[in-house]
Amino acid sequence: MDILIQAAQLLLSLSILVVLHEFGHYIPAKIFKTRVEKFYLFFDWKFSIFKKKIGETEWGIGWLPLGGYVKISGMVDESMDTEQMAKPPQPWEFRAKPAWQRLIIMLGGVTVNLILGCLIYIFVIFSYGIEKMSPNDVEAGLSVTPMLTQYGFETGDIVLQAGDVIIDNAKDVNKEIMLRGARTFVVKHQNGKKETLTLPEDIDYELFKSGAMVPFDFRLKSNVVDSVLPKSKSNANGILLKNDQLVRIGSHDIEYFDQTVAALYENKGKKVDVTFIRGNDTLVKDILVTKEGTIGFAPKSSGYAVDTNKLQDVRYSFGQSISIGTSYGIQTLKDYASQLKYLFTKKGASSIGGFGAIGKLFPPTWDWQIFWLNTALISIILAFMNILPIPALDGGHVVFLLYEIITGKEAPQKVLEYAQYVGFSILLTLMVYANGNDIYKAVFGG
Repeated sequence: MDILIQAAQLLLSLSILVVLHEFGHYIPAKIFKTRVEKFYLFFDWKFSIFKKKIGETEWGIGWLPLGGYVKISGMVDESMDTEQMAKPPQPWEFRAKPAWQRLIIMLGGVTVNLILGCLIYIFVIFSYGIEKMSPNDVEAGLSVTPMLTQYGFETGDIVLQAGDVIIDNAKDVNKEIMLRGARTFVVKHQNGKKETLTLPEDIDYELFKSGAMVPFDFRLKSNVVDSVLPKSKSNANGILLKNDQLVRIGSHDIEYFDQTVAALYENKGKKVDVTFIRGNDTLVKDILVTKEGTIGFAPKSSGYAVDTNKLQDVRYSFGQSISIGTSYGIQTLKDYASQLKYLFTKKGASSIGGFGAIGKLFPPTWDWQIFWLNTALISIILAFMNILPIPALDGGHVVFLLYEIITGKEAPQKVLEYAQYVGFSILLTLMVYANGNDIYKAVFGG
């Protein structure tokens, strides 16, 4: 049932975004008196679920839920209608319009997605506000990935400033490190001492490759074993049992899960004494830690060590929401563009996901606030992806139009057709690879 609710949210979100994106092309096309032959939600390869012709446009719903399209007369597009393109241009055709008008038509979809993302953020912020946790209200401090301890960070630290940015929401520091290039930080340690710490320039790549994409987090109260992995995957199998209470690992007392992580990281590839309570007995056992810093068990969580009464639900006027929501949308676009750098690593390539990964953004219960926040995010992602200079995407058409505007010469028709075929091949390959990754992870885990 959970997966059906997630799938329904994804389908509704994509349907809204695809229809509005295509209207972004349709409206300027009609303004410039360009004929639109088809307007489809989803693709209608071979047949349609629904279609109705109104005026000169056929409106319909296809059966293949991989997007949608508008077929504009006289344009090399998804239909690859070379027969129409072989005829002399007609006044109502795309190719007969001035290059600047064609450019506006092609940029319409991306523009709508970007504006839509910002508008959704504006209304969500106005309707729900923003939940914040001031750094100074995180009494237990934050958990710190062990990779950062060599640079002076300590578990329980509070990060007050990243670069020139004053941190007003405790976990925002992760974005500053991973996406925005911050390398100097003002921290307050558990003893109250403030210190300025500096990280190396390539720390974002190092954290990503190690799997520490969230270097700071709220501390999780967890020192009880929930389950142990099968023996082939667990050095703790046969030693730890469900409901064992961890007391100490090596030299680390255990109350929070980050203390377990730190202790195992410190002893990678070595045997370590693990002290735990089972019933009325206190036991000490040697367990070999893997080179990845694990012994193969899942903890039972008793919640985050934060005072939920300190969570601030900050509300804004509509005027304030316009400014904050627009800034949030633009920053989301920048952050998404920034994280693409990770794709060019081995781990990044294996992390690419398709519809399954996108669907997991949505919760297993319907929550309108999360639904609209995810829809805004996907809208901005679509804007960015569509403007990439890949043939078959809007950005590919824009490149050829800019070439024409600058040089005064149209790209040859055959070049446009071949580019479209190449673009389709690239997109199909990426789609198969991304969704193949989803299937692999679902079957084999990861």
